[in-house]
Amino acid sequence: MLRSFLAIAMLAVALSFGVPARGAATASISPAIVAYAQLALFSTEAAAQAHCPRDVVVWLNTKTGIWHEKGMRWYGRTKYGAYVCRKEAAAAGDRDTENGQ
Repeated sequence: MLRSFLAIAMLAVALSFGVPARGAATASISPAIVAYAQLALFSTEAAAQAHCPRDVVVWLNTKTGIWHEKGMRWYGRTKYGAYVCRKEAAAAGDRDTENGQ
């Protein structure tokens, strides 16, 4: 358990610095974890829109993995969160809110 946690942490640090990960470090990591580690998080809506001009920008609650669209109650208002591209969030395993808030 600790070993896999360390591998995930090392992968996240490597990806944030643009260092290519080695096969041995990522062999036991699921593709969903790798996709989540590559999810681009932005502090402003404009920065996220510049990253994905053809996609919808959503607010992702990074603690729960639920996104909120513009106009919804929690858009940009959760304690833990960031602006992300909806398609990238979906690929990372995050989901839309179920109650429309």
